[in-house]
Amino acid sequence: MSRPKQDPMIRRLRLQFVAVCMALVTAVVAVVVTAAFFTVRQNIAGVSRGVLTRVIQDDRPTLRRPGEDSPSLPYFTVSVWQQSGAYRAYITGGTYDDLENTEELTAILQECLSQNQPEGIIHSYHLRYLRQDNGLYQKVAFVDMSMEYAMLRQTLISHLCIAAAALLVLLAVSLLLSSFVIRPVERAWRQQRQFLSDASHELKTPLTVILSNAELLSGAALEERPARWADNIRSEARQMRSLVEEMLTLARADNMPAVVQGETSLSDAAEDCALLFEPVAFEAGKTLSYAIAPGVTVVGDADRLKRLISVLLDNAIKYGAAGGTVTLSLEKADRQARLVVSNPGKPIPPEQLSHLFERFYRADSSRGEQSGFGLGLSIAATIAREHRGTLRAESDIVSTRFTFTIPLKK
Repeated sequence: MSRPKQDPMIRRLRLQFVAVCMALVTAVVAVVVTAAFFTVRQNIAGVSRGVLTRVIQDDRPTLRRPGEDSPSLPYFTVSVWQQSGAYRAYITGGTYDDLENTEELTAILQECLSQNQPEGIIHSYHLRYLRQDNGLYQKVAFVDMSMEYAMLRQTLISHLCIAAAALLVLLAVSLLLSSFVIRPVERAWRQQRQFLSDASHELKTPLTVILSNAELLSGAALEERPARWADNIRSEARQMRSLVEEMLTLARADNMPAVVQGETSLSDAAEDCALLFEPVAFEAGKTLSYAIAPGVTVVGDADRLKRLISVLLDNAIKYGAAGGTVTLSLEKADRQARLVVSNPGKPIPPEQLSHLFERFYRADSSRGEQSGFGLGLSIAATIAREHRGTLRAESDIVSTRFTFTIPLKK
């Protein structure tokens, strides 16, 4: 079965979530990669400077003793004398053997001396230098930066590859997480649209009846029994008022979930509801049996709890099997009060049980074509949540049961 198409608003919200996550992650990865690159750069530059310091202080670089370590980078040292405004330079050591008296050496020295700095870089020749003034002459050490540049390039490429791979993995993770993060919003959005659609449908029928009877009433003669049409208008108007009141109850619960709570006798509330619904069950051709434990005290709103019990009893009487017995029980169980309302009848399929507490939901195939708007159980579930309780439904061939549990007063 194909998945329903996602709403454009939800899709935009999901893309925005992914975009924000990836922007933040990209910024963090960029900072980490940049910091790592400059750290490696400083370390490599430190190695080059170490080689320069070592060779410039070595007076006998070409006469190294056996077993003595040699510098790890290509280098050469030059001694420079200034005589009558001219410079005389001699290579005094290093790994370069073909620079003596060359134009290339002259160009290197001219650029080095023109910078007038104790150390620096000659970019055109990829050389790092260090100058030491010995009074009569200057000693300049040069180290090749080709390996330094190659290592930096390799480091940069590897860091960028790692960063790109990390971003791709994080993109996949963000897309996966976005489906979980957006799911509650998507569910709320879908329920809101379904709520508006169902409410419009429920209001459409009574409005049509009212308008039709009003038109007949306005153009009818007295002998055509206009009182009957007026009764129809009043009946449908009452039905609309009942629907609007239930919708307002749910809206208030959504906007102001907190209720005024105090010590309440759930036993008294259950007994009052049972006495109230005994004649209702009798008129429906059913029997109401109840067993209520005394002294069951909870923290909550008495009127709201009575509303919950009334919804469950009304639902059981309305949809129970003809001639059957509706039972109401209240008992204490493990520091909780447990109230169960059950009725015999055709079992509700498991796939429909999870939807019973949704607004406007009516499992007509298993509960019969009865009057109502499908808001009662939703209101009951809302009241249960307000009181930190739970309301669940079970159904089998024996009966359909609604169990409400709420913590006892400590």
